[in-house]
Amino acid sequence: MKSYDAIVVGAGPAGVTAALRMAQSGLQVLVFERADAPGAKNMFGGMLPCCPVLERLIPGIWNQAPWERHVVKRVLTLATETSATSLAFESRNFDQPPYNGYTLLRPAFDHWYAEKARAAGVTLIPGCRVDGLTMNGKRVTGVRVGKGQVQAPVVLLCDGVLSLLASRAGMRTPPKASAVALGVKGLFHLPEKEINDRFQLVRRQGATQEFLGCTEGIRGGGFIYTQTETLSVGVVFHLDSLKQQGSAAHEMFQRFLASDAVRKILRGARLLEYSAHLLPESRARTLPPLFSDGVLLAGDAAGLCYTNGLNQEGMNLAITSGFHAAETAVQAHQTGDFTARQLAQYELRLKDSFVLKDMKTFDPAINLMQTDRLFTVYPRLIGSIMEQVFRSDGKPKKSFGRIGWSTALESLTVRQLIFDLIQGGRSLL
Repeated sequence: MKSYDAIVVGAGPAGVTAALRMAQSGLQVLVFERADAPGAKNMFGGMLPCCPVLERLIPGIWNQAPWERHVVKRVLTLATETSATSLAFESRNFDQPPYNGYTLLRPAFDHWYAEKARAAGVTLIPGCRVDGLTMNGKRVTGVRVGKGQVQAPVVLLCDGVLSLLASRAGMRTPPKASAVALGVKGLFHLPEKEINDRFQLVRRQGATQEFLGCTEGIRGGGFIYTQTETLSVGVVFHLDSLKQQGSAAHEMFQRFLASDAVRKILRGARLLEYSAHLLPESRARTLPPLFSDGVLLAGDAAGLCYTNGLNQEGMNLAITSGFHAAETAVQAHQTGDFTARQLAQYELRLKDSFVLKDMKTFDPAINLMQTDRLFTVYPRLIGSIMEQVFRSDGKPKKSFGRIGWSTALESLTVRQLIFDLIQGGRSLL
Protein backbone atom coordinates (compact mmCIF):
# COMPACT_ATOMS: atom_id res chain seq x y z
CA MET A 1 0.00 0.00 0.00
CA LYS A 2 1.31 3.39 -1.01
CA SER A 3 -0.17 6.84 -0.58
CA TYR A 4 -0.18 9.99 -2.71
CA ASP A 5 -1.51 13.49 -2.22
CA ALA A 6 -4.01 12.93 -5.02
CA ILE A 7 -5.07 10.19 -7.43
CA VAL A 8 -6.50 10.85 -10.88
CA VAL A 9 -8.36 8.16 -12.81
CA GLY A 10 -8.21 8.78 -16.55
CA ALA A 11 -5.49 10.50 -18.59
CA GLY A 12 -7.76 12.43 -20.93
CA PRO A 13 -7.79 16.23 -21.13
CA ALA A 14 -9.54 16.64 -17.77
CA GLY A 15 -7.33 14.17 -15.93
CA VAL A 16 -3.99 15.36 -17.31
CA THR A 17 -4.93 19.00 -16.75
CA ALA A 18 -5.82 18.26 -13.12
CA ALA A 19 -2.67 16.23 -12.56
CA LEU A 20 -0.41 18.84 -14.14
CA ARG A 21 -1.90 21.67 -12.11
CA MET A 22 -1.64 19.78 -8.82
CA ALA A 23 1.95 18.77 -9.55
CA GLN A 24 2.83 22.38 -10.34
CA SER A 25 1.44 23.24 -6.89
CA GLY A 26 3.72 20.74 -5.19
CA LEU A 27 1.42 17.73 -4.74
CA GLN A 28 2.47 14.15 -5.34
CA VAL A 29 0.02 12.94 -7.99
CA LEU A 30 -0.66 9.48 -9.41
CA VAL A 31 -2.61 9.02 -12.66
CA PHE A 32 -4.08 5.72 -13.83
CA GLU A 33 -4.97 5.26 -17.51
CA ARG A 34 -6.74 2.17 -18.80
CA ALA A 35 -5.36 2.45 -22.36
CA ASP A 36 -1.82 1.47 -23.27
CA ALA A 37 -1.02 5.17 -23.74
CA PRO A 38 -2.88 8.44 -23.22
CA GLY A 39 -5.13 9.07 -26.22
CA ALA A 40 -4.83 5.53 -27.57
CA LYS A 41 -8.53 4.82 -27.03
CA ASN A 42 -9.80 8.24 -28.07
CA MET A 43 -11.58 8.83 -31.39
CA PHE A 44 -11.77 12.63 -31.16
CA GLY A 45 -10.80 14.32 -34.39
CA GLY A 46 -12.29 17.73 -33.99
CA MET A 47 -11.65 21.27 -32.90
CA LEU A 48 -10.36 22.64 -29.62
CA PRO A 49 -11.39 26.28 -29.12
CA CYS A 50 -8.73 28.55 -27.70
CA CYS A 51 -8.74 27.66 -23.99
CA PRO A 52 -7.16 30.24 -21.61
CA VAL A 53 -6.52 27.56 -18.98
CA LEU A 54 -3.93 25.91 -21.23
CA GLU A 55 -1.94 29.14 -21.50
CA ARG A 56 -1.92 29.41 -17.70
CA LEU A 57 -0.64 25.85 -17.38
CA ILE A 58 1.94 25.96 -20.18
CA PRO A 59 2.88 29.49 -21.26
CA GLY A 60 3.37 29.59 -25.02
CA ILE A 61 1.51 26.31 -25.50
CA TRP A 62 0.03 27.43 -28.81
CA ASN A 63 3.56 27.46 -30.26
CA GLN A 64 4.52 24.08 -28.79
CA ALA A 65 1.63 21.64 -28.93
CA PRO A 66 1.11 19.31 -31.94
CA TRP A 67 -1.83 21.19 -33.45
CA GLU A 68 -2.95 20.33 -36.95
CA ARG A 69 -4.61 23.49 -38.36
CA HIS A 70 -6.04 26.75 -37.03
CA VAL A 71 -9.70 27.03 -38.00
CA VAL A 72 -10.75 30.01 -40.11
CA LYS A 73 -13.86 28.60 -41.81
CA ARG A 74 -17.04 27.05 -40.38
CA VAL A 75 -19.62 25.53 -42.72
CA LEU A 76 -23.14 24.29 -41.94
CA THR A 77 -24.73 22.11 -44.64
CA LEU A 78 -28.42 21.13 -44.78
CA ALA A 79 -28.43 17.94 -46.81
CA THR A 80 -31.17 15.95 -48.53
CA GLU A 81 -31.07 13.02 -50.93
CA THR A 82 -30.87 15.38 -53.93
CA SER A 83 -29.50 18.71 -52.68
CA ALA A 84 -27.20 20.45 -50.21
CA THR A 85 -27.58 24.00 -48.91
CA SER A 86 -24.52 25.40 -47.14
CA LEU A 87 -23.95 28.43 -44.96
CA ALA A 88 -20.24 29.29 -44.68
CA PHE A 89 -18.57 31.67 -42.27
CA GLU A 90 -14.94 32.73 -42.70
CA SER A 91 -13.14 35.37 -40.66
CA ARG A 92 -9.83 37.13 -41.22
CA ASN A 93 -9.72 37.65 -37.45
CA PHE A 94 -9.47 33.88 -36.99
CA ASP A 95 -6.44 33.76 -39.30
CA GLN A 96 -4.05 35.60 -37.03
CA PRO A 97 -2.62 34.83 -33.57
CA PRO A 98 -4.01 34.23 -31.07
CA TYR A 99 -6.04 31.82 -33.15
CA ASN A 100 -9.63 31.12 -32.22
CA GLY A 101 -9.35 27.33 -32.34
CA TYR A 102 -7.35 24.39 -33.66
CA THR A 103 -8.00 20.96 -35.08
CA LEU A 104 -5.93 18.19 -33.56
CA LEU A 105 -5.48 14.44 -33.37
CA ARG A 106 -5.89 13.25 -29.82
CA PRO A 107 -3.33 10.41 -29.79
CA ALA A 108 -0.60 12.92 -30.67
CA PHE A 109 -1.87 15.71 -28.44
CA ASP A 110 -2.65 13.50 -25.44
CA HIS A 111 0.83 11.91 -25.56
CA TRP A 112 2.48 15.33 -25.71
CA TYR A 113 0.27 16.71 -22.94
CA ALA A 114 0.89 13.70 -20.67
CA GLU A 115 4.64 14.10 -21.11
CA LYS A 116 4.32 17.68 -19.87
CA ALA A 117 2.60 16.34 -16.78
CA ARG A 118 5.30 13.72 -16.28
CA ALA A 119 7.97 16.39 -16.58
CA ALA A 120 6.21 18.30 -13.80
CA GLY A 121 6.49 15.25 -11.51
CA VAL A 122 3.25 13.36 -12.16
CA THR A 123 3.44 9.56 -11.91
CA LEU A 124 1.49 8.10 -14.85
CA ILE A 125 0.65 4.41 -15.06
CA PRO A 126 -0.89 3.45 -18.43
CA GLY A 127 -2.42 0.08 -19.27
CA CYS A 128 -3.89 -0.16 -15.77
CA ARG A 129 -7.57 -0.40 -14.90
CA VAL A 130 -8.86 0.88 -11.58
CA ASP A 131 -11.29 -1.75 -10.26
CA GLY A 132 -12.92 0.23 -7.48
CA LEU A 133 -12.67 2.82 -4.74
CA THR A 134 -11.62 2.33 -1.14
CA MET A 135 -14.03 3.87 1.35
CA ASN A 136 -14.07 4.86 4.99
CA GLY A 137 -17.76 5.09 5.63
CA LYS A 138 -19.01 7.40 2.87
CA ARG A 139 -15.64 9.01 2.28
CA VAL A 140 -13.42 7.97 -0.63
CA THR A 141 -9.90 7.26 0.58
CA GLY A 142 -8.20 5.76 -2.47
CA VAL A 143 -8.52 3.21 -5.25
CA ARG A 144 -8.31 -0.55 -5.72
CA VAL A 145 -6.14 -1.91 -8.53
CA GLY A 146 -6.20 -5.67 -8.80
CA LYS A 147 -5.44 -6.99 -5.33
CA GLY A 148 -3.67 -3.82 -4.25
CA GLN A 149 -4.73 -0.45 -2.95
CA VAL A 150 -3.38 3.08 -3.27
CA GLN A 151 -4.46 5.73 -0.79
CA ALA A 152 -5.00 9.46 -1.26
CA PRO A 153 -7.07 12.04 0.64
CA VAL A 154 -8.67 13.16 -2.64
CA VAL A 155 -9.49 11.20 -5.82
CA LEU A 156 -10.41 12.84 -9.12
CA LEU A 157 -12.59 10.74 -11.41
CA CYS A 158 -12.01 11.63 -15.06
CA ASP A 159 -12.86 8.19 -16.45
CA GLY A 160 -15.30 9.06 -19.22
CA VAL A 161 -18.99 9.26 -19.95
CA LEU A 162 -19.92 5.95 -18.28
CA SER A 163 -17.74 6.52 -15.16
CA LEU A 164 -18.38 3.23 -13.44
CA LEU A 165 -16.39 4.41 -10.45
CA ALA A 166 -18.70 7.38 -9.91
CA SER A 167 -21.64 4.98 -10.06
CA ARG A 168 -20.03 2.72 -7.47
CA ALA A 169 -19.44 5.75 -5.26
CA GLY A 170 -23.18 6.47 -5.43
CA MET A 171 -22.64 9.82 -7.15
CA ARG A 172 -24.51 8.96 -10.35
CA THR A 173 -26.57 6.32 -12.05
CA PRO A 174 -25.77 4.87 -15.48
CA PRO A 175 -26.71 7.50 -18.09
CA LYS A 176 -30.02 7.16 -19.90
CA ALA A 177 -30.04 6.74 -23.66
CA SER A 178 -31.60 10.20 -23.97
CA ALA A 179 -28.50 11.74 -22.33
CA VAL A 180 -25.91 10.00 -24.51
CA ALA A 181 -24.89 10.21 -28.17
CA LEU A 182 -22.96 7.73 -30.29
CA GLY A 183 -20.22 9.08 -32.52
CA VAL A 184 -18.86 7.03 -35.44
CA LYS A 185 -15.76 8.35 -37.20
CA GLY A 186 -13.37 7.49 -39.98
CA LEU A 187 -9.92 9.02 -40.37
CA PHE A 188 -8.98 9.49 -44.03
CA HIS A 189 -5.60 10.36 -45.51
CA LEU A 190 -5.52 13.06 -48.17
CA PRO A 191 -2.50 15.14 -49.25
CA GLU A 192 -2.28 18.58 -47.71
CA LYS A 193 -2.58 20.31 -51.10
CA GLU A 194 -5.77 18.38 -51.89
CA ILE A 195 -7.33 19.38 -48.58
CA ASN A 196 -6.43 23.02 -49.18
CA ASP A 197 -7.86 22.94 -52.69
CA ARG A 198 -11.12 21.24 -51.73
CA PHE A 199 -11.81 23.52 -48.78
CA GLN A 200 -10.27 26.64 -50.39
CA LEU A 201 -7.59 27.02 -47.73
CA VAL A 202 -3.98 28.19 -47.76
CA ARG A 203 -0.99 27.48 -45.50
CA ARG A 204 -2.18 25.74 -42.29
CA GLN A 205 -5.67 27.18 -42.34
CA GLY A 206 -8.39 24.76 -41.28
CA ALA A 207 -12.10 24.30 -41.81
CA THR A 208 -14.92 22.43 -40.14
CA GLN A 209 -18.16 21.33 -41.77
CA GLU A 210 -21.29 20.16 -39.96
CA PHE A 211 -24.20 18.40 -41.70
CA LEU A 212 -27.89 18.36 -40.80
CA GLY A 213 -30.42 16.09 -42.48
CA CYS A 214 -27.90 13.34 -43.25
CA THR A 215 -28.99 10.87 -40.58
CA GLU A 216 -32.09 9.37 -42.25
CA GLY A 217 -34.59 10.71 -39.74
CA ILE A 218 -32.52 9.92 -36.65
CA ARG A 219 -31.68 12.88 -34.47
CA GLY A 220 -28.05 13.69 -35.10
CA GLY A 221 -25.68 15.09 -37.68
CA GLY A 222 -22.46 14.65 -39.59
CA PHE A 223 -19.07 16.36 -39.48
CA ILE A 224 -15.78 16.85 -41.31
CA TYR A 225 -12.68 18.30 -39.64
CA THR A 226 -9.52 19.13 -41.55
CA GLN A 227 -6.16 18.10 -40.18
CA THR A 228 -2.81 18.62 -41.94
CA GLU A 229 -2.97 15.54 -44.13
CA THR A 230 -6.08 13.80 -42.81
CA LEU A 231 -9.81 14.35 -42.60
CA SER A 232 -11.93 13.25 -39.64
CA VAL A 233 -15.34 12.36 -41.06
CA GLY A 234 -18.22 11.01 -39.05
CA VAL A 235 -21.75 11.05 -37.75
CA VAL A 236 -23.25 11.54 -34.29
CA PHE A 237 -26.59 9.97 -33.32
CA HIS A 238 -28.79 10.58 -30.30
CA LEU A 239 -28.73 7.12 -28.77
CA ASP A 240 -32.43 6.96 -27.87
CA SER A 241 -33.43 7.98 -31.41
CA LEU A 242 -31.05 5.43 -32.92
CA LYS A 243 -32.49 2.73 -30.67
CA GLN A 244 -36.08 3.60 -31.57
CA GLN A 245 -35.41 3.37 -35.29
CA GLY A 246 -33.41 0.17 -34.94
CA SER A 247 -30.82 1.16 -37.55
CA ALA A 248 -27.21 -0.02 -37.65
CA ALA A 249 -24.90 2.93 -36.99
CA HIS A 250 -22.04 1.62 -39.13
CA GLU A 251 -24.34 1.14 -42.15
CA MET A 252 -25.66 4.69 -41.84
CA PHE A 253 -22.08 5.92 -41.58
CA GLN A 254 -21.24 4.20 -44.86
CA ARG A 255 -24.25 5.81 -46.54
CA PHE A 256 -23.14 9.21 -45.22
CA LEU A 257 -19.72 8.67 -46.80
CA ALA A 258 -21.43 7.78 -50.09
CA SER A 259 -23.65 10.89 -50.12
CA ASP A 260 -22.98 13.40 -52.89
CA ALA A 261 -21.68 16.18 -50.64
CA VAL A 262 -19.21 13.93 -48.77
CA ARG A 263 -18.19 11.65 -51.63
CA LYS A 264 -16.83 14.60 -53.63
CA ILE A 265 -14.67 15.73 -50.70
CA LEU A 266 -13.31 12.23 -50.06
CA ARG A 267 -12.50 11.45 -53.69
CA GLY A 268 -9.19 9.58 -53.69
CA ALA A 269 -8.88 9.58 -49.87
CA ARG A 270 -7.67 6.47 -48.05
CA LEU A 271 -9.31 5.19 -44.86
CA LEU A 272 -6.76 4.86 -42.05
CA GLU A 273 -8.91 3.92 -39.07
CA TYR A 274 -12.49 3.51 -37.94
CA SER A 275 -13.83 4.06 -34.42
CA ALA A 276 -16.91 4.75 -32.31
CA HIS A 277 -17.41 6.45 -28.98
CA LEU A 278 -20.14 7.52 -26.56
CA LEU A 279 -20.56 11.23 -25.83
CA PRO A 280 -22.46 12.90 -22.99
CA GLU A 281 -25.37 15.17 -23.90
CA SER A 282 -26.31 16.49 -20.48
CA ARG A 283 -28.47 19.30 -19.23
CA ALA A 284 -27.08 21.71 -16.67
CA ARG A 285 -29.96 20.95 -14.32
CA THR A 286 -29.47 17.17 -14.54
CA LEU A 287 -25.71 16.98 -13.93
CA PRO A 288 -24.64 14.44 -11.31
CA PRO A 289 -23.16 15.65 -8.02
CA LEU A 290 -19.71 16.98 -8.87
CA PHE A 291 -18.17 16.34 -5.45
CA SER A 292 -18.46 14.22 -2.36
CA ASP A 293 -16.25 13.39 0.62
CA GLY A 294 -12.77 12.83 -0.83
CA VAL A 295 -13.79 12.76 -4.50
CA LEU A 296 -14.36 15.11 -7.46
CA LEU A 297 -15.78 14.49 -10.95
CA ALA A 298 -14.49 16.27 -14.06
CA GLY A 299 -14.86 16.16 -17.84
CA ASP A 300 -17.16 13.59 -19.45
CA ALA A 301 -17.47 11.75 -16.13
CA ALA A 302 -19.28 14.82 -14.82
CA GLY A 303 -21.38 15.13 -17.99
CA LEU A 304 -19.74 18.43 -18.91
CA CYS A 305 -20.58 18.66 -22.58
CA TYR A 306 -23.25 20.57 -24.50
CA THR A 307 -24.53 21.35 -27.96
CA ASN A 308 -26.26 24.49 -29.13
CA GLY A 309 -27.11 23.30 -32.61
CA LEU A 310 -24.02 24.84 -34.23
CA ASN A 311 -21.25 23.75 -31.86
CA GLN A 312 -20.63 20.76 -29.66
CA GLU A 313 -18.35 21.73 -26.80
CA GLY A 314 -16.61 19.14 -24.69
CA MET A 315 -12.81 19.17 -24.68
CA ASN A 316 -12.47 22.77 -23.51
CA LEU A 317 -15.03 22.09 -20.75
CA ALA A 318 -13.03 19.02 -19.72
CA ILE A 319 -9.75 20.96 -19.55
CA THR A 320 -11.30 23.82 -17.59
CA SER A 321 -13.10 21.51 -15.16
CA GLY A 322 -9.89 19.56 -14.58
CA PHE A 323 -8.08 22.80 -13.78
CA HIS A 324 -10.70 23.90 -11.24
CA ALA A 325 -10.84 20.43 -9.70
CA ALA A 326 -7.08 20.65 -9.20
CA GLU A 327 -7.31 24.11 -7.64
CA THR A 328 -9.96 22.79 -5.26
CA ALA A 329 -7.79 19.81 -4.30
CA VAL A 330 -4.80 22.07 -3.64
CA GLN A 331 -6.95 24.28 -1.43
CA ALA A 332 -8.20 21.22 0.43
CA HIS A 333 -4.60 20.22 1.17
CA GLN A 334 -3.88 23.70 2.47
CA THR A 335 -6.79 23.48 4.92
CA GLY A 336 -6.44 19.77 5.63
CA ASP A 337 -10.15 19.38 4.95
CA PHE A 338 -11.32 16.91 2.28
CA THR A 339 -14.97 16.78 3.21
CA ALA A 340 -17.76 17.54 0.76
CA ARG A 341 -18.24 20.88 2.46
CA GLN A 342 -14.72 21.96 1.50
CA LEU A 343 -14.76 20.32 -1.96
CA ALA A 344 -17.98 22.19 -2.76
CA GLN A 345 -15.66 25.04 -3.76
CA TYR A 346 -15.20 23.11 -7.01
CA GLU A 347 -18.79 23.64 -8.10
CA LEU A 348 -18.61 27.31 -7.15
CA ARG A 349 -15.51 27.68 -9.32
CA LEU A 350 -17.29 26.09 -12.26
CA LYS A 351 -20.27 28.40 -11.76
CA ASP A 352 -17.97 31.40 -11.90
CA SER A 353 -16.29 30.10 -15.08
CA PHE A 354 -17.82 29.72 -18.54
CA VAL A 355 -18.39 25.97 -18.01
CA LEU A 356 -21.67 25.94 -16.10
CA LYS A 357 -22.68 29.35 -17.43
CA ASP A 358 -22.55 28.12 -21.02
CA MET A 359 -24.30 24.87 -20.16
CA LYS A 360 -27.10 26.84 -18.51
CA THR A 361 -27.31 29.28 -21.43
CA PHE A 362 -27.73 26.53 -23.99
CA ASP A 363 -29.78 24.14 -21.85
CA PRO A 364 -32.98 25.04 -23.77
CA ALA A 365 -31.26 24.11 -27.05
CA ILE A 366 -31.52 20.46 -26.00
CA ASN A 367 -35.29 20.70 -26.40
CA LEU A 368 -34.75 21.94 -29.95
CA MET A 369 -32.27 19.13 -30.64
CA GLN A 370 -34.92 16.59 -29.61
CA THR A 371 -37.37 17.82 -32.26
CA ASP A 372 -37.45 15.17 -35.00
CA ARG A 373 -38.61 17.67 -37.64
CA LEU A 374 -35.32 19.56 -37.31
CA PHE A 375 -33.51 16.55 -38.81
CA THR A 376 -36.08 15.54 -41.41
CA VAL A 377 -38.61 18.15 -42.49
CA TYR A 378 -36.55 21.33 -42.30
CA PRO A 379 -33.50 20.25 -44.36
CA ARG A 380 -35.86 19.09 -47.12
CA LEU A 381 -37.89 22.28 -46.75
CA ILE A 382 -34.81 24.51 -47.16
CA GLY A 383 -33.61 22.44 -50.12
CA SER A 384 -37.01 22.73 -51.83
CA ILE A 385 -37.17 26.49 -51.28
CA MET A 386 -33.68 27.05 -52.68
CA GLU A 387 -34.42 24.86 -55.70
CA GLN A 388 -37.53 26.91 -56.49
CA VAL A 389 -35.66 30.18 -56.04
CA PHE A 390 -32.97 29.20 -58.51
CA ARG A 391 -35.05 27.13 -60.95
CA SER A 392 -35.40 28.55 -64.45
CA ASP A 393 -38.40 27.02 -66.27
CA GLY A 394 -39.97 29.89 -68.17
CA LYS A 395 -42.80 30.28 -65.65
CA PRO A 396 -43.55 33.48 -63.66
CA LYS A 397 -41.59 33.53 -60.40
CA LYS A 398 -43.18 33.92 -56.98
CA SER A 399 -41.80 36.19 -54.30
CA PHE A 400 -39.46 34.62 -51.77
CA GLY A 401 -42.09 34.97 -49.06
CA ARG A 402 -44.76 33.13 -51.06
CA ILE A 403 -42.31 30.38 -51.99
CA GLY A 404 -41.32 29.88 -48.36
CA TRP A 405 -44.86 29.95 -46.98
CA SER A 406 -46.42 27.66 -49.58
CA THR A 407 -43.53 25.19 -49.40
CA ALA A 408 -43.65 25.11 -45.59
CA LEU A 409 -47.38 24.35 -45.59
CA GLU A 410 -46.78 21.35 -47.85
CA SER A 411 -44.89 19.63 -45.01
CA LEU A 412 -46.12 21.36 -41.84
CA THR A 413 -49.33 22.57 -40.32
CA VAL A 414 -49.54 26.20 -39.25
CA ARG A 415 -49.63 25.02 -35.64
CA GLN A 416 -46.43 22.97 -36.05
CA LEU A 417 -44.66 25.84 -37.76
CA ILE A 418 -45.57 28.33 -35.05
CA PHE A 419 -44.64 25.84 -32.32
CA ASP A 420 -41.21 25.20 -33.88
CA LEU A 421 -40.53 28.92 -34.33
CA ILE A 422 -41.38 29.60 -30.69
CA GLN A 423 -39.29 26.67 -29.46
CA GLY A 424 -36.38 27.69 -31.68
CA GLY A 425 -36.56 31.23 -30.34
CA ARG A 426 -36.60 30.06 -26.74
CA SER A 427 -33.67 27.74 -27.38
CA LEU A 428 -31.32 30.08 -29.20
CA LEU A 429 -32.28 33.67 -28.39
